[in-house]
Amino acid sequence: MTASSNAFHHLSAPSPPISGVFYTPTNSSYAYVLQSYIQNLRFMSSTTPKPSFIVASSHVSHVQATIICCKIHGLQLRIRSGGHDYDGLSYVSDVPFVILDMFNLREVSVDIENEWAWVQSGATMGELYYRIAEKSNLYGFPAGVCPTVGVGGHFSGGGYGNMMRKYGLSVDNVLDAQIVDANGRILDRESMEKISSGPLEEEVELALE
Repeated sequence: MTASSNAFHHLSAPSPPISGVFYTPTNSSYAYVLQSYIQNLRFMSSTTPKPSFIVASSHVSHVQATIICCKIHGLQLRIRSGGHDYDGLSYVSDVPFVILDMFNLREVSVDIENEWAWVQSGATMGELYYRIAEKSNLYGFPAGVCPTVGVGGHFSGGGYGNMMRKYGLSVDNVLDAQIVDANGRILDRESMEKISSGPLEEEVELALE
């Protein structure tokens, strides 16, 4: 995996170095990072397939580098934003794979005056609700009730919640998104309107109404 590791470091320059968020099985923090967001204890066993490495991205360039390198080296990419996947699809695979863990990308910015918020996909629903409540006791956001569910995974599945009959799903209230596609391009709503086809990999930030 030396060639893959070198490629990761090369593709993340001159952005913040990826070395500080790059974990291989020989790294002392590897097991801790892997297990921190495993929500189903069935996948904590020694026989469970483990990722070749984990990238706990803290910058969009890390997301880009991970996607590009997995594509180059034929590694399956598993994206984890909270680990609330009880089938382990975000952190287990039967083929060589890499986990792109989003827990470092969890910034939430709320603008009550203009009635919108920017939230990164590694934030949890509880963090989003808390930041909204800090600014207002009137506003909310239609989504699920479990506070430890990751925003990225929840919205990717539509975002079912108790307010959906009145306000729809979470994704019905998403105004814009910054994503990285399968080719490592950063796209938003405007650029996605120009590129109407092609697989999309992972949202990095979302604008909410």
